[in-house]
Amino acid sequence: MLVFYGQVFRSSNITVDMDLVCQIEAKYPAFLFKQQLTAFVEGLYGMIRDNVKKELSALLLHAIQVPRIMKASMVRGRSFGSSSLRGRSFSNQGSYWLAIVDNLNELLNILRENCVPAIFIRKIFTQIFSFMNAQLFNSLLVRHECCSFSNGEYVKQGLAQLEVWCGEVKPEYAGSALHELRHIRQAVSFLVIFKKFRISYDEIVNDLCPVLSVQQLYKICTQYWDDKYNTESVSEEVLDEMRTLVTEESGHNASEGTFLLDDEISMPISLEEIADSMDVKEFQNVAPPSELVAMSAFQFLKS
Repeated sequence: MLVFYGQVFRSSNITVDMDLVCQIEAKYPAFLFKQQLTAFVEGLYGMIRDNVKKELSALLLHAIQVPRIMKASMVRGRSFGSSSLRGRSFSNQGSYWLAIVDNLNELLNILRENCVPAIFIRKIFTQIFSFMNAQLFNSLLVRHECCSFSNGEYVKQGLAQLEVWCGEVKPEYAGSALHELRHIRQAVSFLVIFKKFRISYDEIVNDLCPVLSVQQLYKICTQYWDDKYNTESVSEEVLDEMRTLVTEESGHNASEGTFLLDDEISMPISLEEIADSMDVKEFQNVAPPSELVAMSAFQFLKS
C-alpha cells in the first residue's frame, strides 16, 4: 500500500479536457487554494500514517512478548514492497523487531525518493514512534504475561534496535522520534532491575520512571513476575504508598482505563511549517509551457 501512496508524490499523466472546465471567479482565490491544499496534505498524511500503523500493529502484538513458538503465519503478510512478511522466517527472537525496522526503512526510502520535505518526514516518524510507544506500553499494562523480567529484556533489546535506527537516519529524518518512546523505555528498564525490593518510592518516581503516573507504576509493580531469576517486585511499603495514592486519585477521576496512553491522530504539522522549511526559489524568468499559453484559460501566465 505504501508503494501506492508513494505514487501520489510523482507527477501524473492525467489529461483534462479544457472545454469541460468552467472558469470561476473566486473572491479569495489564494485562501480557497490554501484550503484545498491543506485538505489534500492532511488526507495524504493520514493515509500514510494509518497504513503504516496498520502494518505495524500486527508486529507490535508479538514484539511486546518473548515469542514461544515462531511461526511465519503469526503475522499477516504485508501488502507492499519487496520486504513482504509473507514467507519470512520468525525463528529468531528478534525477527519481529527487525521487521519493524524494515517497515521504517521502506517508508523512509519511499518518502525520500519522492522528495518529501524533511520536516514532513520527521513529523510522520515522530507520530509513528508515539503510536508504537502507546501500543507497547498499553499492552504491558493490560497483559499480565508481559510484565515479566524476560519480557523486559526482550523489549529492551528491540527498543535498542530502534535507537540504532534513529542514529543511522540522523536527526534530519528521525527528529525527536526516539523521545516518543519514553514511557515504554522507562517501564522495561524498571522490569529488568534486580533487587526491586530495595528501591524506595521516591527513587522510582524521581529517578527511574519520572514520566509514569502512580497508577501506571502500581499496575506494573503488582503484575510483575520473574520467570527467569525469581526476583521479587517492590517492597510492601512501596506498594502501600502507591495504593494510597491510587485510591486518592481514583476519587477525583473515576473513569476506567485512565492509566492507558492515548494515540495521537491529528496532523502535527501546518502548511506554513512545510513552506518555511523549503528553499526559496524564484520563477520570474521561467517561461510557461507553450501548450498552456495557447489556451484562453491560462492567458494570465503571459503577464
